[in-house]
Amino acid sequence: MRRHGVSARCGSSKDKGQEEQMAGFDVLKKVVSPKAAALCQDIDLDPAAVQCLASDPSPVEFLNALFERESYPDAVRFLARVLPKREAAWWACICTRGVLGPEAPPVAVQALAAAEQWVYKPTEANRRLAEAAAQATAFDSPASWAAMAAFWSEGSMVPEDAPAVPPADNLTAKAVAGAVMLAAVIGQPASIQEKYRFFLTQGVDIANGGNGRPWQG
Repeated sequence: MRRHGVSARCGSSKDKGQEEQMAGFDVLKKVVSPKAAALCQDIDLDPAAVQCLASDPSPVEFLNALFERESYPDAVRFLARVLPKREAAWWACICTRGVLGPEAPPVAVQALAAAEQWVYKPTEANRRLAEAAAQATAFDSPASWAAMAAFWSEGSMVPEDAPAVPPADNLTAKAVAGAVMLAAVIGQPASIQEKYRFFLTQGVDIANGGNGRPWQG
């Protein structure tokens, strides 16, 4: 991996020596737009993150800038939006799977399983099952939002016998970002930043055609 040097143009607090020691992501193969700004029109970014768009960076440059300045929630929102929806839902699933312990409520386990099933086989029936599983939860688990990411990926948001109401194009991204960020804050507060970095590395692996588990080779 290598750096792209964008952070120096959008208010990074790191000095030159620190930046030179940092690595960045090289490419996002599944992101086709050449410019990050074109992908950020419907993402709720913090003002400081918006400043990083001033130099008209590519998607990977923008992601590196956010990563280097530790704007991890914005990096999650961006990556969730630019990934294809099925891949984004899978990212939500693997982040959730990594933190869902044996004490997790059965409804959360079932919601995650339903989300994974849709990723494996993205049929209308599985999409509807993902919604039903999510609705059975209290929406306080990343699993709930992983399942909603699957449901909002396509089709209609209303019952099958009602006139179709398609989901907004960015709803899957919002659900994925919610799942990843909830997964990051579960557990010990001291590990939140580390989990964000780990989850983003998984997301970038997916963006480059991997399964989100780069350590498996």
